[in-house]
Amino acid sequence: MTGWVVFDYGEVICGRTTALPELAATLGVPLAEFEPQYWRLRDAYDRGSSDLEYWGGVGEALGVPVDESTSDRLTEIDIRGWSDVRESSLELLAGLSEAGVPLALLSNAPSSFARFAERQDWMRHFRVRVFSGDVGVAKPDAEIFELLVARLGVPAGDCVFFDDRQSNVDGARAAGLRAHVWDGAEAARALL
Repeated sequence: MTGWVVFDYGEVICGRTTALPELAATLGVPLAEFEPQYWRLRDAYDRGSSDLEYWGGVGEALGVPVDESTSDRLTEIDIRGWSDVRESSLELLAGLSEAGVPLALLSNAPSSFARFAERQDWMRHFRVRVFSGDVGVAKPDAEIFELLVARLGVPAGDCVFFDDRQSNVDGARAAGLRAHVWDGAEAARALL
């Protein structure tokens, strides 16, 4: 296998967030009311809005005021919820890295999560890391794939990309990457 292998983070390297019940409880609202607002405003958060803007918007939609201290607490809980990495994914990353395969991370994630992720041991496997919150564009937009490929310094066709969302895979393919829907580490290993 030649070229770069690029991974999404959420629901690829880690499992789905486990934090929604605790986040809802922190705001004192039912989970069923909280969850739609959490996801509705997430795209703007992933594209660079601040923690306080995001949580303030969620709170406003739910009729709950959110100050900076509450925003900080919610951000901490949210990051923890997205931090449960999958052992099978870590084994795949380690194996590819040890074999000299250049790896990159392309994640729709707020900047606060990016700063947390950069301190994690598994991040050492990635030579290039692009977080949407840092660059102000997000998957599936062509612009983020163009930015990624420019940072990698290779033609888009020299990149294999894994993401759990079909829309992001379609966006990557439209930008020229060889993209696949994530179906677990074993399936990825077989593809590579």
